[in-house]
Amino acid sequence: MKDYYPELVPGAYYHVFNRGNNRETVFFKAENYRYFLGKYAKYLSLYLDTYAYCLLPNHFHLLIRVRTLEEIHAAVAADFPGFENLESLPPPPPLPQCAEEIPKLISNQFRICFMSYAKSINKQENRVGSLFQKNFKRLYVHAPDYFTQLILYIHANPQSHGIIKDYRDWPHSSYPTLLSNSPTLLQRTVVIDWFGGKESMEAKHQQYLKLKYLDAYEIED
Repeated sequence: MKDYYPELVPGAYYHVFNRGNNRETVFFKAENYRYFLGKYAKYLSLYLDTYAYCLLPNHFHLLIRVRTLEEIHAAVAADFPGFENLESLPPPPPLPQCAEEIPKLISNQFRICFMSYAKSINKQENRVGSLFQKNFKRLYVHAPDYFTQLILYIHANPQSHGIIKDYRDWPHSSYPTLLSNSPTLLQRTVVIDWFGGKESMEAKHQQYLKLKYLDAYEIED
């Protein structure tokens, strides 16, 4: 039986996914997708490395790595404004003092991210109540091949669900960003190098869609 709620420990890789309550829509407009990514960057980018993502109308997928204590401290220090900007300083981000604090901190940051996004969507759609399922699921990425398969699986999701005919045309995934040269918080170089270059990455995605992916890697959305 799969453990969908493992502890988010420093240095480990995870497939994180969540969906709307009762499979309801969570992204209603194109700007909602962008707004969610902004919230994700604000609340989680200092604590996580992100390798792939895909946002779909009623759910999303992320492939992430939890940063170590040293990496988090370095990221927070680099992100903190200089002394000349002290008058306009935002509230400092939560800073763990030991590695044992990180799992709880990451879970809480996800909760805040979801709540902040849901608040705006509820106002937009004139709705009340929870938008996402209460407990977001995650699976521990236990092997290099699993890491590869997840990237392919995540990017293929819009086509697999019949939302679009060609996953390459879906604008709300990391696939087009990985192939571009635009600024990004994604671990673009790591992913491209993992596949042996952009051309190889594109070919692996095409090959993946010609084959039925292994049951061991299939996730119920």
